Amino acid sequence: MARKRRGNGEGSIFQRGDGRWTATITIGYHANGKRNRRTVYGKTRGEVQDKLTNLQHQKLNGTLGDVTKLTVAQYLDRWLDDSARLTVSPTTFDRYEGIVRNHIKPRIGGVKLAKLAPAHIQGMYSTMEKDGATAATLEHTHRVIRRALNVAVRWELVIRNACDPIDSPKATRKAIRPLTSEQAATLMREAESHRLHALFVLSVTTGMRQGELFGLKPEDIDGSMVHVRRTIQFRKGKLLVGPPKTAAGRRSIQLPQFAVDALHDHRRRMMAEGHAASEWLFCDTKGGPLRKSNFIRKDYKPLLKRAGLPSIRFHDLRHTMATLLLSLGEHPKVVQERLGHSKISMTLDTYSHVLPNMQREAASKLDQLFA
Repeated sequence: MARKRRGNGEGSIFQRGDGRWTATITIGYHANGKRNRRTVYGKTRGEVQDKLTNLQHQKLNGTLGDVTKLTVAQYLDRWLDDSARLTVSPTTFDRYEGIVRNHIKPRIGGVKLAKLAPAHIQGMYSTMEKDGATAATLEHTHRVIRRALNVAVRWELVIRNACDPIDSPKATRKAIRPLTSEQAATLMREAESHRLHALFVLSVTTGMRQGELFGLKPEDIDGSMVHVRRTIQFRKGKLLVGPPKTAAGRRSIQLPQFAVDALHDHRRRMMAEGHAASEWLFCDTKGGPLRKSNFIRKDYKPLLKRAGLPSIRFHDLRHTMATLLLSLGEHPKVVQERLGHSKISMTLDTYSHVLPNMQREAASKLDQLFA
């Protein structure tokens, strides 16, 4: 005899006598007045719940009865609202939505999802390239459509992902422009009189991302350790606070003594400004959170100009920390942990330009050992 299990909002979910789970949903009525039901099965209640939720969405959107009529554009709208919005950061969602709206829909949006073939997608890339799309845009578009179609497969709307036979367009990796040790020292000297001197010191010594630095609170500093617990950004004028970019991004970083000293000086500066009670360790002149555009325009770029340094991105200060440590012979694993990279391969790939010097130093050490 079946054992019924019902949760709030789950609908009718049952566990059968053989251990499998099943759920039913009414999608309409036959001509004779009897209910037209759809049943799904699964090994776990969670699996059945996912299938039931998908059926409910199809019922609301009018696509449950005939999935073959669903176009790529209609599906992508549902994917953005029902999946992507819940699983990626707001910034990433905006990027996905822009790619769907500007590149995918205008070219293959009218194709029926069930008939979407690799040739459609390859043709889209070819057209985009002729229209002047960059290699980076092509690569990002491939990632978005591939991710969206993977969900379509899980939702059982299509049998296979039409992107699978297609090689991903490759974008040229943007060149990093780290400062040399002399340039980094120049930047630190020029920043000493700046109200955010400690922020620049931490950027060069910890490799923290800009949003992670802006998201620091006073309680995140524990002696000579800084704890990365959140990142902040503004989206359409609204402050968004969230976890670090990856699980590895939630980390603790040991600070050198001169960074600890800079933080003590920063605390005294904030007290003098009347911002000692600010929620944020690094705040604007009104005590509120820093905004990226204002900071770059009013603080960072003018500082580089006064120091006579090249106009590099703020993100290149993160690269500066990694490059300097690797050049000094620090183990890549330590650099990986400071950066918050999830895999050491990412660190090695990004800073491969430093590795030849490390190889030469290793050979020199072996010469000294066996001389």
